[in-house]
Amino acid sequence: MEGYQTNLLNSFYGFPAFKEHFGTFYPEKDGGVWEIPAHWQTSLSMCVYVGEFFGLFVAGLVSDRIGYRWTLIGALMMVAGFIFVLFFSTSLGMIAAGEILLGIPWGAFQTLTVTYASEVCPLVLRVYLTTWVNLCWVIGQLISSCMLKGFSSSNSAIAYKIPWAIQWVWPIPIAVGIYFAPESPYWLVNKGKFKEAKHSMERLLTITEGTTDKSFIAQQMVNKIELTLKQREAEENSSSASYLDCFKNGNWRRTRIGALTWLSQNICGSSLMGYSSYFLIQAGMSESNSFTFTIIQYIFGVIGTLGSWFLAKNAGRFTIYFYGLCTLSVILVIVGALGIAIDKGANNASWGVGVLLLFFTFSYDFTVGPLCYCIVTEIPSSRLRTKSVVISRNVYNLAGIVIAIITPYMLNPTAWNWRAKTGFFWGGFCIASSIWAWFELPETKGRTFAELDVLFAQGVPARKFRTTPVEIFNSDELIGKFGTDGVKAMAQHVEDTDDEEMIHPIDRT
Repeated sequence: MEGYQTNLLNSFYGFPAFKEHFGTFYPEKDGGVWEIPAHWQTSLSMCVYVGEFFGLFVAGLVSDRIGYRWTLIGALMMVAGFIFVLFFSTSLGMIAAGEILLGIPWGAFQTLTVTYASEVCPLVLRVYLTTWVNLCWVIGQLISSCMLKGFSSSNSAIAYKIPWAIQWVWPIPIAVGIYFAPESPYWLVNKGKFKEAKHSMERLLTITEGTTDKSFIAQQMVNKIELTLKQREAEENSSSASYLDCFKNGNWRRTRIGALTWLSQNICGSSLMGYSSYFLIQAGMSESNSFTFTIIQYIFGVIGTLGSWFLAKNAGRFTIYFYGLCTLSVILVIVGALGIAIDKGANNASWGVGVLLLFFTFSYDFTVGPLCYCIVTEIPSSRLRTKSVVISRNVYNLAGIVIAIITPYMLNPTAWNWRAKTGFFWGGFCIASSIWAWFELPETKGRTFAELDVLFAQGVPARKFRTTPVEIFNSDELIGKFGTDGVKAMAQHVEDTDDEEMIHPIDRT
């Protein structure tokens, strides 16, 4: 839903019907054109991030009290209500208000979807379920692009109202699906609801014939979650989790990595995909061709995300993310160079920009786009995962506000008019992100949450995460911390029967 709406808004800046109803006429520009002024483009794009900024923090607090499922259902009901504001908008100010309001529930979706996905699936499936979020984004963007292409020749208000109205279709079916889904066992254990956690785990397990009893395995997995959470509480000398804890001791490193991983996803030039139709128009392509290219672009995005699942099976998280950033850097620099050629009269170079944008979208959705969602949920500790993801995503959103301010000025012919030369700007940030990733982004593939806790607690350098052996639970140390024979017995049993490997073999290559 968020991918659909954000792409819709940014594409409306190049949409004839929207520009004529809400824009300003500039008679001195190219014989007279309708444009949404750059300052309004900036304001509208910023409004989404402002709403998401507050929505993320509220979602983190509310979900801690009532759980992931009910928080998401409540957010979906808010979406259904707030769409009315956009549909009946008569001014850019009303659209701005609608975007702020919609940003609040989207903040909940941004953090809880990936956190829930990482906590309910086994280790070998974690990368697929978390990166599925990126595919949902791309599918939403593809649907909105098809809608815009279909109405691009219409000058009626219905041309932009129907794309907004389509969003009423989704909340109810999704809410019903969430209602029947199991709650996160991690959240239930953290709240002391062990019976419910076991029941939830049993619903999530699929046991093949001849293996251990499902109830027994579910109980051991709940025991391990409880032990992991207790160990983190003891190490941090706190039974409660607050946002401040994300910046204390070893958690600061984990919070920083998660935040910069999501920041890198935003400053690697990905904003050009959201503005692709408008970007291509300013680069010299016709409006009709620009919307066609945008549809092809998101088809490439779907293919790229599906391809990333096969890549993630054989390559590590860091490897994919790092080399993805390097590839995007090269593409952006070439786009910038073509921008110089266009300024010198090589108008056909706009087609080259369009083709490169297709390759950029494929490369992004093959590497950086989907893997980011997996990394940011694996890096935090189990006790602080939701709050850490909230902070990380809000760093992304703060950067998004800055990007929303400057991108329209870069592309708008009535402002800076950089057009395709914008590639140089984002290429520089993409190179900087690649350098950071090399020195600080660890390899998390094949590691359970408990193993990652140990690696971070020991201060293992990023480039040694993959090869460092880990002893998850030291029984003697735990008995000294917790002072009960029961914990010692539980720790020894869990160490001998690792929950992930009982069901799925773990590939640590």
